[in-house]
Amino acid sequence: MSTCIIFNPAARGEKAKKLREHLEKARGDWTLKPTSAPGTARTLAAKAVGEGFRTIVAAGGDGTLNEVLNGIGDVPGGFEAARLAVLPLGTINVFARELRMPLDLQKVWPVLEDGSEVRIDLGCAEYQTARGPERRYFAQLAGAGFDARSVELVNWEWKKKVGPAAYVMAGLQALGSPQPKINVVCGAERQAAELVLFGNGRFYGGNFPIFHKGDLQDGLLDAVIFPRVDWQSLPGHLLKFARGAMFKEGGNVYLQGREFYLTCPQRAALQLEGELVGELPARVFVAPKALRVVAPRV
Repeated sequence: MSTCIIFNPAARGEKAKKLREHLEKARGDWTLKPTSAPGTARTLAAKAVGEGFRTIVAAGGDGTLNEVLNGIGDVPGGFEAARLAVLPLGTINVFARELRMPLDLQKVWPVLEDGSEVRIDLGCAEYQTARGPERRYFAQLAGAGFDARSVELVNWEWKKKVGPAAYVMAGLQALGSPQPKINVVCGAERQAAELVLFGNGRFYGGNFPIFHKGDLQDGLLDAVIFPRVDWQSLPGHLLKFARGAMFKEGGNVYLQGREFYLTCPQRAALQLEGELVGELPARVFVAPKALRVVAPRV
């Protein structure tokens, strides 16, 4: 067997409909498996590895991508047995942008058919949930504190209607409460933060190179530290953003490392790939070049 396409029928706008229409006309050695509820993409991906599929396509947004990634990882030896591909149908599609995948269905399909492969680093987080400690992989980014709380507050019906604006609205809501004080440890480095962002690549929230030193193949995670996130500090953050200073050396407290430890005396949320997964304390680390992905030829 060759390619399994794990498809989110609830993908935003007309993208899901167009994908179905394209697949009905296309010919190829592929199998389509639609998701039925949150979490099912992970189960479908694990089954696809067991069934012998060698390329598993996440057709949806960054949430679907993360589920498929973790489904592959749930199978012992899964990352060597199968490679990941992304067909961007979501709201922001950060990882697809990082890989320079076309966001247009007609243009991305030839890339998937070509099947050019690269190895990239794989992010991983160990954290707390109501069920106990858990571990989950991420391809592109993670965050703790303010942005994870914003993700927690997103109205998903509004997200379907207004897209990225739903995150802005949730962020403004999150600013109305005091932010938890997070302790970040990376080797000898010690930092205090109300928001910490982790990047495997360069981009966050779209085409914004928050992690200006980020490289999917350098064996490191990049962390951007925001000591304060409140109404008083917000104008300064926005000014840095508007001037592009946030994307340059010295724009923020910036760390690189293989392993980070996060603790907090208060409840502090953790998100991976824009999905709330749990709470601190957490360990965030990297597995160098552990993930095979389909990407455009350079």
